[in-house]
Amino acid sequence: MNLLNEDKSKLVKKVFNQVYDKYDLMNDIMSLGSHRIWKKNLVSWVNPQKNNKILDVASGTGDIARLCSESSDNLCEVKCVEPNEKMLLNGKKKLNKYKNLEWIQAPAEKLPFKNNHFDYYIISFGIRNVSNLNKSLDEAFRVLKNGGRFFCLEFSKVENEILRKIYMNYSKIIPSIGKFVVGNYMPYEYLVQSIEKFYSQEDFSKKLGLTGFTKVKYRNLTNGIAAIHTGWKIE
Repeated sequence: MNLLNEDKSKLVKKVFNQVYDKYDLMNDIMSLGSHRIWKKNLVSWVNPQKNNKILDVASGTGDIARLCSESSDNLCEVKCVEPNEKMLLNGKKKLNKYKNLEWIQAPAEKLPFKNNHFDYYIISFGIRNVSNLNKSLDEAFRVLKNGGRFFCLEFSKVENEILRKIYMNYSKIIPSIGKFVVGNYMPYEYLVQSIEKFYSQEDFSKKLGLTGFTKVKYRNLTNGIAAIHTGWKIE
């Protein structure tokens, strides 16, 4: 079944309505636990400082927001944007002690912020789920300050041939694991398909360049199972 032929916004909402309370476990399954290390690598590269204005899009349960906050001794300002209400409420409850975090329900394609506002735009394992990638990247560019920086952590294309075959074979059993975990294989089947269909590292870098970002580069993580992309807004 090719789930990606469905209306994407409705499909993604259905997926995360079913897994919101097991989202962290889902990421552990998809990445064999590596997502926790990858997120720390991402935030280390961002290096949040006191008074930075940070936008965490597709915030999920707030892992990136929490790491950014703690990295700055809870002195940065983080707007956590999440389109799914159940995911948002779960993250807000989980991180309610962090007073420098604000939670907002909105899609990546239509951010409720003024132009040239944020020092950093971060999206972690969310860019492949947006319904319109071009609009989402345009919005990222719009809300960043001149001199602001875009960061994206996402599953990517494995470079090593042997590891790629192992990873592909593992991916085939993920929906069955998902059925055991949440009682439904569909969310995991969608997530596997969305990873397979997403851009390669080079192709996504080109998309960032076409959006207007400069000094675009990426770092592979675990031989390309995931990658961190970054680019600057310099006008």
